[in-house]
Amino acid sequence: MIDIKHHGATRGVTGSCHELLVGNSGILVDCGLFQGQEEGHSATASNLAIDFPIEHIRALVVTHVHIDHVGRIPYLLAAGFDGPIICSEPSAIMLPEILEDALKIGFTRDRRLIDRVLGLIRSRLVALPYGRWHRVFEESDGSLSVRLQQAGHILGSAYIECDARAGDQETRIVFSGDLGAPHAPLLPEPSSPERADRLVIESTYGDKDHEDRETRRYRLKSILENALADGGTVLIPAFSIGRTQELLYEIESLIHEFGSEDVSKQGGSQDSERKVSWQDLEIVVDSPLAAEFTGIYRDLKPYWDAEATEVVRQGRHPLSFEQLTVINSHEDHLNAVDYLARSHRPCVVLAGSGMCAGGRVVNYLKAMLAGARNDVLFVGYQAAGTPGRDILKYGPRGGWVELDGERYTIRARIHQIGGYSAHAGRSDLLRFIEGIPDAPEEIRIVHGDTDAKAAFRQTLEAKYKSRILVP
Repeated sequence: MIDIKHHGATRGVTGSCHELLVGNSGILVDCGLFQGQEEGHSATASNLAIDFPIEHIRALVVTHVHIDHVGRIPYLLAAGFDGPIICSEPSAIMLPEILEDALKIGFTRDRRLIDRVLGLIRSRLVALPYGRWHRVFEESDGSLSVRLQQAGHILGSAYIECDARAGDQETRIVFSGDLGAPHAPLLPEPSSPERADRLVIESTYGDKDHEDRETRRYRLKSILENALADGGTVLIPAFSIGRTQELLYEIESLIHEFGSEDVSKQGGSQDSERKVSWQDLEIVVDSPLAAEFTGIYRDLKPYWDAEATEVVRQGRHPLSFEQLTVINSHEDHLNAVDYLARSHRPCVVLAGSGMCAGGRVVNYLKAMLAGARNDVLFVGYQAAGTPGRDILKYGPRGGWVELDGERYTIRARIHQIGGYSAHAGRSDLLRFIEGIPDAPEEIRIVHGDTDAKAAFRQTLEAKYKSRILVP
């Protein structure tokens, strides 16, 4: 028997955890935290227990290290899982770092206990090069091998090819993980698998397409020019891994291209004729974790795409440039919030968390949402039930959002640029499927809100004779 079970990411875009059962043994693909209203769980992750049998699970295969795909790994270990953790080589470097942060926030502050858990995780890691088959198990009633291919979502992300045999039954199952959008900065776009009898595919943007790169780049330019013109702060709630690094890359390219141009500064009659330069724009990364992963991205240049490699060859430093400031200490963070709220210095702040459900971005929002000269730019998906979703929905109407139990009026300009979401759009997902030489016999749609999954299912049913399932 070869079966697929789903333990998360079936009613939203978080908590990814899928099981592939082959004979009497199986593997898990991802084991992530629930966020927002996924599966009815709260953003405080009140339900972290591993509530399904794991005695037969022989390995955990990680598609990438975003917390909604790996955040429950410590709880999986606590439940008794003693198998290997298989992932790409970049993910093997980043996984302990992201889990250390998660442990500090949601598990314990005990340094000795954290070190024990991280040591256990490091001892279980099996780092695989892309494109190489790895035998997970071979038994009398079944066998399973896996291969990782680049997914283009974040550094180290992979989709998982599984060659499974149970008795006389042989099949190839592909788990997409999170697929990246083509032409994104830094990373190569994913190529379709050579075969997929059964496909489990994400549908975060199964109902819409992103702007093309040129369009979103110039929209970003326009928003940054707003900051230059009115001395406001552009606040970008950014995930520590992926979005932050791609945005730094894009901002550096804009400064490089338009650095010699001036922007008219708004204000009274005395200021009306003043000009400000792109060189006056300060970029702040206020997240120790984002700063750490930006350093890891810099160290892993062999995994960058050809465009980014050429930029480095020209002597530029897209993740470490003159106008970039990194804030580490909490005291410096509070000082930065106070200074930017009072000053009229044009600035871009990238701060976590990406859905505004916690982290340093919340202090910036409290201080700046009421300021009409400020901008909030969303570049990642905002799950239902998160403050980010509420700001996106009610901000343009002049509404309010609740942060830490208090209401904050929104007068800042609210923007969304989908192309930096790091997720494939509808056409990209279709292109991934269409690139498979023989259409899958079965396609399972996961990791999407209800409307997105329904729209994507309708599209696939019109194009394919495959069995289309929404678990």
